[in-house]
Amino acid sequence: MLINFFFTLKKARIPVSITELLHLLEVLKARLVYADVDEFYYLSRMALVKDERYYDKFDRAFNTYFKGLEDLSGLLASLIPDEYLRREFEKSLSPKELEKINSLGGLEKLIEVFKREVEKAVRGEGKEKDRDGRGDDGRSGEGRERKGKKRRGKRAWARRDYKTYDDNVELGTRGIKISLRRLRKLARQGSEDEFDIETTIDKTAKNGGLLDIVMRPERRNTVNVLLLLDNGGSMDAHVKVCEELFSAAKSEFKHLDTYYFHNFIYDGVWKQHNRRINERIDTYDILHKYTHDYKVIFVGDATMAPYEITHTGGAVEHWNEEPGAIWMQRVLDTFDKVVWINPTPRDTWEYSTSVALTKKLMDDQMYPLTISGIENGMNYLSK
Repeated sequence: MLINFFFTLKKARIPVSITELLHLLEVLKARLVYADVDEFYYLSRMALVKDERYYDKFDRAFNTYFKGLEDLSGLLASLIPDEYLRREFEKSLSPKELEKINSLGGLEKLIEVFKREVEKAVRGEGKEKDRDGRGDDGRSGEGRERKGKKRRGKRAWARRDYKTYDDNVELGTRGIKISLRRLRKLARQGSEDEFDIETTIDKTAKNGGLLDIVMRPERRNTVNVLLLLDNGGSMDAHVKVCEELFSAAKSEFKHLDTYYFHNFIYDGVWKQHNRRINERIDTYDILHKYTHDYKVIFVGDATMAPYEITHTGGAVEHWNEEPGAIWMQRVLDTFDKVVWINPTPRDTWEYSTSVALTKKLMDDQMYPLTISGIENGMNYLSK
């Protein structure tokens, strides 16, 4: 059973190994979990999955393999021969107990009586209710019914609680924050408002027990980030995820400046998303204002007519004296690290000439707006 389950996980592209499967078998052999599919789910996930990004894939694979199975007892019984179970059971009985079983009509008779008693318990027979509707266990019928409904709810693996952890799906603000944290340059700057417990203990010990409290500046992310967001047109379909990216970036980067452009970078950008003509900022001012150590992140679908990148006058909202490709090269020449985050799926990029052209101009530093895509982009920027 577990061999086929193991191959199901491998087919779902979850990096499970034989060693982890053997560890799971050892735990099952010790009967830490037995005949309970819910407990087996948590145990197998803990033993086989070592990265939370694969939790959702594991849930889907588990649901596919064990779909419709309420408990493991029936499956285990079908896998183990009856004769083997009978012999093992008889080995555990003393001669006196065996003699008593034979006097009752044999093992088959005993099993038959036991089954009848189990069926009675399942149907609720033999349990008397008092006048207020309470049974032998003190709970009302309504309470038992409510508990039963709760048990019949969605299983843990069917709820898809870890969908946002998947590294190949579009993500929410929480996932974006986690991914952006790979771009960090921590330093202690500013006022000394954090308690330095290790140095305090050391100095107090050297002072013969006389308390010497030491404070220090808090560690902060000092990386400088310049975020340029494509706005309007085909990007309207990606407004929600871009808003989440912007929100996450604001909370993660203390030194963040944001500008907007339309389709591609030209001779002007905007500080506000409504892009009013009289509020346009010269791109040269941006190139001269920020130092080369700023990490530059473009966010856009790069979906446009190719001439908007390669030709003079290609911009759709104004006349550009120089092609967008030249302006992008100036950005690349000014800053050490530049990446492009694309909200469209990676497997669609090959069908768009403008996306391929943008990717080439970016020296292939284009990444999808997924957890793994942002992580890879941040890893490149942090090098």
